[in-house]
Amino acid sequence: MIPTVERPTKLGTVLVYGMAITSQSTARALLQRGARVLAVDDDPNDDRRRAASALGIDLVESPDDSEIRRLVRSVDLVAPAPGVPETHAVVTTALELGVPLQTELDLAYEWEQERPGGPRPMIAVTGTDGKTTTTLMVASMLSAGGLTAAAVGNTEVPLIAAIDDDVDAFAVECSSFRLSWLRSFRAEAAIWLNLAPDHQNWHRSMATYEQAKANVWALQKESDVAVGFVDDAVVMRHLRTAPARHVTFGLGHADYVRCDAMLAGPAGAIATSGSLTRQFPHDLTNALAAAAACLEAGLVDADQIDAGLRAFKFPPHRIEPLGEHDGVAWFNDSKATSPHAALTAIRSFPSLVLIAGGRNKGLDLSSLASEAHRIRCVIAIGESAADIEQVFTGRCPVRHAASMDEAVAAAAVEARPGDAVVLSPACASFDWYPVGGYPARGEDFRRAVGEIVGRGADR
Repeated sequence: MIPTVERPTKLGTVLVYGMAITSQSTARALLQRGARVLAVDDDPNDDRRRAASALGIDLVESPDDSEIRRLVRSVDLVAPAPGVPETHAVVTTALELGVPLQTELDLAYEWEQERPGGPRPMIAVTGTDGKTTTTLMVASMLSAGGLTAAAVGNTEVPLIAAIDDDVDAFAVECSSFRLSWLRSFRAEAAIWLNLAPDHQNWHRSMATYEQAKANVWALQKESDVAVGFVDDAVVMRHLRTAPARHVTFGLGHADYVRCDAMLAGPAGAIATSGSLTRQFPHDLTNALAAAAACLEAGLVDADQIDAGLRAFKFPPHRIEPLGEHDGVAWFNDSKATSPHAALTAIRSFPSLVLIAGGRNKGLDLSSLASEAHRIRCVIAIGESAADIEQVFTGRCPVRHAASMDEAVAAAAVEARPGDAVVLSPACASFDWYPVGGYPARGEDFRRAVGEIVGRGADR
């Protein structure tokens, strides 16, 4: 039995398309607020069937386009899961018929505005890379400032699952999937970290991907703050027209900058860079972005930023150190599912053996070769192994591996003392790891590396 939340609703009937984690939370929240829910899934499994049954709703399985059209005609609102792309029939049909599309981000935000006692502040974070890390940094800084903070959105907990929790503020990771059809969500401070080609198997084009990211600023007020990366030309172009107050961050020539060993804002030093347990350039810019948002939103005092950085722990699968053996350091960057993300990792090391490949997301991999001078050898894996080899042919040696164990063994042979071995695939993981995605790939890599460095499978 779903308990009813005592709030007025005009939701009517909502088509929840997809029944994975986010959509299960969406369906539950809609039912609590008196909506009638129709659930659909293109790839049903027993877990999703059980979830629908537990919620007391029927699950329509794998409908064809004509059935989707009938369903869309019968509802007042379509709430697509983050994995439902712009080109999907449920999206194109809803747009054609004029049935509103709304993601969990908008639904949660609108309900938050009706909250007794008023809505709580939100800091939003978007960008091609670095969203999760920066969102967690924001939450750590808010906590250091004495607030109970929830890191939500494109994390394990969607915003819609957290708005009834007893918290003071939200750090909201905003993927382009959640921002695409935005019509109400706004944050008092919104960070745009960067933009590079990604998710071209989801978006119609780079133009629609860029516009989705830009939506993070579109509905802000003059009293809000838009925080942009000074070294990203696309971000800065959109920042110039953002309706909120404009603040920049970067390693130099920005409002929030690195000065020697310090991180500084317009009023002076706010933290020491040494407070971070890892200090790659992107770690510092992420910290500057988080600090700028927290300070400019008035949620944290400057003398609390350093404590927030000291308490922060980097999430796994993002240039995660796994140990050293025979002078070679091993790093798990399984989260790098685009060339832009992989290049961030590659540029962090003067000499490395790169393990790359997987299922390409419709992206041009050739940019990886721009840093070939750093790479001693490439171990090509997965469906795109031949494409990876083509990118690096004539630039550095390439070896193929048919499993993660083979890849790790080959990398160990090629690496020299002082090198890093980095799993930074530049591709998705669903060819080898259809269940579990990039975390499963990273865990498998960790296991295989553990057998070499003597740390075992568990850390």
